[in-house]
Amino acid sequence: MQISKLMERQNKPTGRSGLNGGNMLFSPADLRRLIIPLLIEQTLAILVGMLDTMMVSSVGEAAISGVSIINEINALMINLLAALATGGAVIVSQYLGAGNRDHANLSASQLIMTATGASMILMIICEIANRQIIQMIYGSIDEEVMKASVIYFRITAISFPFLAAYNSCAALYRSMRKTSVTMWVSMLMNIINLAGNYIGIHVLKLGVAGVAWPTLISRAVAAIIMMNLAFNKKNPVYLNWKGIFSWNGGIIKEVLGIAVPNGIENGLFQLGRVMVASIITTYGTTQIAANGVGNNAGSIGMVFCFAINMGTVTVIGQCIGANEYDQARYYMRKLILMNTAFTALANAVIWIFTPQLVGMYKITEEGAEIARTMILWHCIATPLLHPMAFTLPNGLRAAGDAKYTMIVGVLSMFIARIGGSYVLGTLLGLKVLGTYLAMFLDWVVRIVFFYTRYKSNKWTKYRVVKD
Repeated sequence: MQISKLMERQNKPTGRSGLNGGNMLFSPADLRRLIIPLLIEQTLAILVGMLDTMMVSSVGEAAISGVSIINEINALMINLLAALATGGAVIVSQYLGAGNRDHANLSASQLIMTATGASMILMIICEIANRQIIQMIYGSIDEEVMKASVIYFRITAISFPFLAAYNSCAALYRSMRKTSVTMWVSMLMNIINLAGNYIGIHVLKLGVAGVAWPTLISRAVAAIIMMNLAFNKKNPVYLNWKGIFSWNGGIIKEVLGIAVPNGIENGLFQLGRVMVASIITTYGTTQIAANGVGNNAGSIGMVFCFAINMGTVTVIGQCIGANEYDQARYYMRKLILMNTAFTALANAVIWIFTPQLVGMYKITEEGAEIARTMILWHCIATPLLHPMAFTLPNGLRAAGDAKYTMIVGVLSMFIARIGGSYVLGTLLGLKVLGTYLAMFLDWVVRIVFFYTRYKSNKWTKYRVVKD
């Protein structure tokens, strides 16, 4: 709260439109309509992820370990695709703020072309070299874990093009402030996934494959629905086949100007997480399983963070497109304060019910005790650090200041989180708990550099679209 007060003093309104009697781009009702569907969407995704892990845990610790380590690799691939969607969302939001609908439509279509093309390349690489990728990252692992990993990896990799199309269309709908659409489609996707998991594991007895196939099917259904909706010409922004199958170097350069730094940051950030997971694999199956449970349960406490971070791109992007920098500052502060308050409340509830949460997973008592400790630490650190460490740079990125956020994010990940994980987890013997302390250190470093950038106002010089 001290940092947010400093931000208030540093950035008092200067009397531009909207802040002293003019029209605000986003009313409180607008923010609620934007963020509440995102919150529901993210909550469902996290809960289904938890239920996935619980169902797989009934197959055994080798299965849950295999799914856990592949989820880290998949997240690397998914974050690269999400970076493209974010780049497109920033450009579309800025064009909407500037009132240039034609360029917004063309940007949307070019985003679909770029994202699906990149996802097909990633899919082919993962299908051909799945075992080699696992061995390169994790080295020698138990053969049962390897077998489960390969099965899960090969099936879920097929879903990458569908996920790219879904994420891109969902980003467009968020740019249009129509987050209720993505919420309903996400809800359907998660219902299909959850029902499929139950059938695959408990009825068809497919083991790890019983979790992987529903993931593929649910993403395919969601992608088809969102693509069809995105062609609706009644939308403020819509797709057209001519735009998708054409090449506009200027638009693609604008999208990639945000997407490439964001992709490098997200990709290396997730690669860093994979490297940390690789360190954790040296601690044994119990530590791996505890980490999977702790991460799943801890994610519930960050659901407000995820939702508000996504909404920040739309809000700040449209403010920058409209040349309303005072409003951008105002909304950055407001979104960070909202994030902090609601995240604190969510983590207080999780803290109370931690024993019950961990008890839902079928792991050893030693693993359960480690998971409980991880979750409690996470509940303390998340509301104190995460909003400033991630919502603020999302605002800077939406303003076009993507290279700075990339440099800070990458260096902090590799120096603070990976280096700290090795020192605290391996050298000092804290194991998986040491990797959590290193993660909190990474968040602190990010806060220092991003707040300094915000205070300097240099981020106001990177507006992407031209009037």
